[in-house]
Amino acid sequence: MNDHIEWVLEMNVQDGQGDAVQPLVDEMVAATLKTEPGALTYEYYVTPDRTRCTVLECYVDSDAAMTHLANFGANFADRFLTTFTPVRFTVYGPANDDVQSALAGFGATFEGRVGGFHR
Repeated sequence: MNDHIEWVLEMNVQDGQGDAVQPLVDEMVAATLKTEPGALTYEYYVTPDRTRCTVLECYVDSDAAMTHLANFGANFADRFLTTFTPVRFTVYGPANDDVQSALAGFGATFEGRVGGFHR
């Protein structure tokens, strides 16, 4: 097994914010790709009517997840929370206490790995 921390965050797009989704996502993806080598997966999906959005994220370990959360908080949190309302947030893998504490305010639930593999 590995130390990967993965999560699925499902969100509603706030009223009147549909046009803000793509520019914000583009900026966040570019910043994460450029500055966070521990980010293995960082993918956004949006419904055709731009009312729902889901992000899939995977980090090599809890330290990499914390690096992302620090960057997110410093650079994007205010705009993100103006654009999106979290609906469901599930974190998978051996998230340490720091990650769990950092994500508690978003209503995250945590599930530990009991088996499986990545190819």
